[in-house]
Amino acid sequence: MARGLADIGAEGVLLAGAGRAILMQIANPAVGHGVAEHSNFAERPLDRLRATMTYVYAVVYGTEEQLAAVRRAVNRAHAPVRRAADDSTAGYNAFDAQSQLWVVATLYDTAVTVYEKVHGALDDDTADRIYREYARIGTALQLPAELWPADRPAFARYWDESLRNLEPDAAALRVAHELLHPVSGPFLMRLSMPLVRLLTAGLLPEELRAGFGLPWKARHRRSFDGTIWLLAAAYPRLPEKIRHWPKNYYLGRLGPGEPGPGE
Repeated sequence: MARGLADIGAEGVLLAGAGRAILMQIANPAVGHGVAEHSNFAERPLDRLRATMTYVYAVVYGTEEQLAAVRRAVNRAHAPVRRAADDSTAGYNAFDAQSQLWVVATLYDTAVTVYEKVHGALDDDTADRIYREYARIGTALQLPAELWPADRPAFARYWDESLRNLEPDAAALRVAHELLHPVSGPFLMRLSMPLVRLLTAGLLPEELRAGFGLPWKARHRRSFDGTIWLLAAAYPRLPEKIRHWPKNYYLGRLGPGEPGPGE
């Protein structure tokens, strides 16, 4: 029987792609301008990470009460993120279905990309099942089920077309710089930022890496490849309790009926 999203979604190593997913999201102006004008997550990235991952874990593993609490919190956070089109912007709305589709698409593609680099390629049956199940990350909010591409080939066409139309603008570049070069925050977080920048640059598609101005010379490629090799060699051998710690931690903080985290 093919494995599904619940079989891989708890792997903590997927968090290695967090920077990639965020930069890909904000490269779309419909998402990036809302983030730039309505969020200070660059000043508190761990809160943003906690909010996003608690939502994802609640969708995949949580109780109905936990999911309802997180859904309410996300919707409250999204409610003010809107602006009508004018001379300076095409406008944005956090409840816009196309914007939510792009956000979920980046989470899905990033999770699969990181998982396969560490654990090897998914077989077709497992990949198909995970793809179908990932739609619920969006449909648990406002994404209509029919908007999620019908299958993986359809997703690949949507993904390739979306990438061709992405070009980080000034707002996206500013948020990316603040995120990857924090001037405040926990010491251990700031200490880890060179590794975060390396993984983010290495996991991004080449065009977006260049668009964000991330350095990528031969030494960066060697460091990235070596880091991925170490992860692939060591991570799968860790006890499940360690590999699944983020999921257990975030869900453990979200008791039944308690309010979910804001963004």
